[in-house]
Amino acid sequence: MPSATPSVTVVIPARHGSSRFPGKPLVMLGRKPMIQYVYEQAAACPLVTEVVVATDHGGIRDVVEGFGGRVVLTCGDYRTGTDRVAEVASKARGDYFLNLQGDEIPLQPDLLADLIDPFIASGVGMGTLKRAIDSTEDVHNSSVVKVVTDQLGNALYFSRAPIPLVRDDASRQAVAGLHYIHLGLYMYRRETLLKLAALPTGRLEDAEKLEQLRALEYGIPIRVWETKRASLRVDTPEDVEPVTEKLQQFEIIKRELAAIKANYGK
Repeated sequence: MPSATPSVTVVIPARHGSSRFPGKPLVMLGRKPMIQYVYEQAAACPLVTEVVVATDHGGIRDVVEGFGGRVVLTCGDYRTGTDRVAEVASKARGDYFLNLQGDEIPLQPDLLADLIDPFIASGVGMGTLKRAIDSTEDVHNSSVVKVVTDQLGNALYFSRAPIPLVRDDASRQAVAGLHYIHLGLYMYRRETLLKLAALPTGRLEDAEKLEQLRALEYGIPIRVWETKRASLRVDTPEDVEPVTEKLQQFEIIKRELAAIKANYGK
């Protein structure tokens, strides 16, 4: 048992030039840009030592610095967010790095703890989170990445396709305990992250446009833990309005619970 508290650096890759949604990190979700929501939730997790936004764009840098966040300009032709995170890790100290995708908004900071705690205890090199799918629409939505695991919790495959396919169910419904969404965050030991970034793009990764498949293709195991905590994701411009509404509803509920707790303590 190490005596020192492990150092966990959260790196949020925030690319401006998304093909489906240019400028997505800066989209306003009510009173704040999306990148600020993601940053503040990560920074509020007590297990996180430091949060850094890694971006290629001066406008994103200015916004992050404007709300008091730390940002690093990464200049290069990066294939994926993981490669951008690895560039930050190669120049920073620390053994643990968490890649939190800039369009994955945790509704509770403890969502990160659901990955950090078991990851550090496990000794594995790479880990991520899944959450049960209860919507048949999500099973068939190619923007929703699905994951299947073995009995030990190791990832077998990630896909945009509806996996696993229940052959004998013509209705193709979501099945409890069988269908899981993969969340947009990964945790690495430093050496695993740098090894992954040095590998060529895999054929499966290129086909599905899923960076985590590079790890599986080259024999790097990915441990997957389940969380029941909610997060919101913005993939396209059509997601902005419903995500904004859900964030506002969540803020109202949070304020009401805080008021109840404060009154109970009197």
